[in-house]
Amino acid sequence: MGPRTIRVGVLGCAEIARRRMLPAFAACPDTEVVAVASRDTARAAEFAAPYGARPVRGYAGLLAEDSVDAVYVPLPLSMHAEWTEAALRSGKHVLAEKPLTTDPVRSAQLYALAQGAGLALMENVMFVHHARHAEVARLVAEGAIGELHSFQAVFCVPRRAAEDIRYRPELDGGALWDTGVYPLRAALRFLGPGLEVVGASLTKGAGFAVDTAGAVLLRSPAGVSAQLAFGLDHAYGNAYELRGSQGRITLDMAFTPPAAGAPAALLHGPSGAREVPLPQEDQAVATVSAFAAAVRAGHAPFEESLGQAQLLDAVRRHAAHG
Repeated sequence: MGPRTIRVGVLGCAEIARRRMLPAFAACPDTEVVAVASRDTARAAEFAAPYGARPVRGYAGLLAEDSVDAVYVPLPLSMHAEWTEAALRSGKHVLAEKPLTTDPVRSAQLYALAQGAGLALMENVMFVHHARHAEVARLVAEGAIGELHSFQAVFCVPRRAAEDIRYRPELDGGALWDTGVYPLRAALRFLGPGLEVVGASLTKGAGFAVDTAGAVLLRSPAGVSAQLAFGLDHAYGNAYELRGSQGRITLDMAFTPPAAGAPAALLHGPSGAREVPLPQEDQAVATVSAFAAAVRAGHAPFEESLGQAQLLDAVRRHAAHG
């Protein structure tokens, strides 16, 4: 594809689309929102109006439009595989909400389909596109904390309204698929592939039909351990820590930093603690920019996303069977 602006259609009217992704597509000079599809035409019109986009009735109708180059899929998790495949078979590039599916085999099939068609398929894990994590990784690689021994991460959010889709098993709700993705992906980012699930627990809170809390213990091939916690019915927590032989680095607001004013990393070393300034940026816009680059290249790297899918499945199976 040439330098022309990438025309994006949106399948569904999810809150994350309205609050984060539609503004990000509008802010990125490489993309424009041209259509929003919903089973409710009035709702599609409401979402589309601020961007001068067209409301479309039904998802299939949007995929049939030649004026759409790429689609964003913020549908419930249970619908990701069906509509991602439909979009790819319609010749559209796809940015799908995380996780892509609940089955690593199905995810691999979708990545293979995209690769064979010369299309970009990208999972919307936004924090990995923020430059602050690359800076933390650089500090670790340069020996700022000595030899890395352990990683800890937490992403927990307070209880939402009872009808929220995250609590509906028929839509593949639950803490593992929603908040668990973040610390697991961060462990992959810092510790690399080949992580082994040593222990895992998924717990249903009273009155819930899905898991609302989880804890995972991982071990890397090099012997580095990772302790992860996540949940949907908790006091807010959003941080990670890398601990080494000579110090540790902690980062608050790790996975959902504001576009400006995100906290610095805190580096604890033999001589005391100091703040390390980190880059400031809007990670939603950074994600859209990465997707636009992948669309132009006709391919999005997927190896880490596929590793994430395999790790999520291993956690699910370990928690179920021990």
